[in-house]
Amino acid sequence: MEIEGSRALAGLMVGIIVGITGVGGGALMTPLLVLMFGVAPQTAVGTDLLYASITKMVGVGVHHSHGTVDWGVVGRLAMGSLPAAAATLAWMHFSETTQVKTGFIVDAVAVALMITALGMLLKDWLRGLGRGLRIADAARFKRVQPVATVLGGAVLGALVALSSIGAGALGTVMLVYLYPLRLNASKLVGTDLAHAIPLALTAGLGHLALGNVDFGLLLNLLLGSIPGVLIGSFASTRAPLALIRYAIAFVLGAVALKMFSV
Repeated sequence: MEIEGSRALAGLMVGIIVGITGVGGGALMTPLLVLMFGVAPQTAVGTDLLYASITKMVGVGVHHSHGTVDWGVVGRLAMGSLPAAAATLAWMHFSETTQVKTGFIVDAVAVALMITALGMLLKDWLRGLGRGLRIADAARFKRVQPVATVLGGAVLGALVALSSIGAGALGTVMLVYLYPLRLNASKLVGTDLAHAIPLALTAGLGHLALGNVDFGLLLNLLLGSIPGVLIGSFASTRAPLALIRYAIAFVLGAVALKMFSV
């Protein structure tokens, strides 16, 4: 397998962003592979999912050691996301989607990017909305919270299996609304990263079975991303998260528009 500096550098940059914010893995890497490196969309999605699962394992190790992972919330999300991801992959395999997957996946990636960008821009508003509901009617909010988390996980699972996007960016947006008091900024990142691992791994192995993984590309991305996510995870408590989030949202929106024209 040939070492390619440009792909390793892309892995490093995305790894740092993932470590700092918990978002940006699939949302940045998949369109980057398609638009800049000319990788086939289905291969970009499948390879990125396995890349993301391995990269985020490193980041979660750091967050777990700092006590910033809420494993109860992770379990609720996984109850919905893992079955939904498996069901979506089975549908892709047995339906005609597999015959037109290039165009279909490009459109799915573009839509997921646009939703992700909007979600990141509305994150603070959603946190305020969730906090208001949580305080005004705490008993009812806490009754609905577990079911809503499982259902939200199912939506993430389907979206990630189709596009590799959503486990980080949309996951954090969902969690700030559902757990406005329970999860502070550091726990939000650590919890979302921990949930993204089994989800990305499940979806990635499904794409591997469909033949959508390039192991040479995967190695090059990991060479950069593993040190990158370590750097980002250690810097996460001191980084200007709001500024980074708005910048990522702007980039994702622009990339989504570009993907629609591919």
